[in-house]
Amino acid sequence: MSTIAVYCGSSSGARPGYFDAANLMGRRIAESGHALVYGGGDVGLMGAVANAALAAGGEVVGVITQYLADKELSHPGLTELVVVGTMHERKQEMAERADAFIALPGGVGTLEEIIEVFVWTQLGLQQKPCGFLNVAGFYSKLIEFLESMINESFMKKEHLEALLVSEDVDDLLKLLTSAEPSYHAKWQD
Repeated sequence: MSTIAVYCGSSSGARPGYFDAANLMGRRIAESGHALVYGGGDVGLMGAVANAALAAGGEVVGVITQYLADKELSHPGLTELVVVGTMHERKQEMAERADAFIALPGGVGTLEEIIEVFVWTQLGLQQKPCGFLNVAGFYSKLIEFLESMINESFMKKEHLEALLVSEDVDDLLKLLTSAEPSYHAKWQD
């Protein structure tokens, strides 16, 4: 694994622990020799994860839409800034560059991004690990909801088991780097 995509909020959130976790995640990604690819912003958790990775000597690639760059939301000090036309292009560029995906706390954009790449893994379109950093139980209710999909026969247990979840940055990175995603056919019993 060489590049980890991080999806997270452009806000810092209501709890100081979110910002602290983003800082630690960025630092640990860089310290472990991985590059970071993220949404290219300089605000909120996005700015925190990028700044921490840069401060630790890491390579940081931001992918941002022209619309957001025009609003002066792009980070000025990245290793590389890729400006694309649409959000679809942004997600595709990040997915192509990444070997694994992590969601830190964030809003519906963060959720949409990690779920999309998780679905690609579920469908066998890629074999890249996906994980949630469950800071202060932020994603606990989502995980419960996904478990209910298994109980209601809309998801296979093997698919949810492929989604890595931890409350600890170092543990999640260890899980991601040691994961060997395997394809479990969605349509076969």
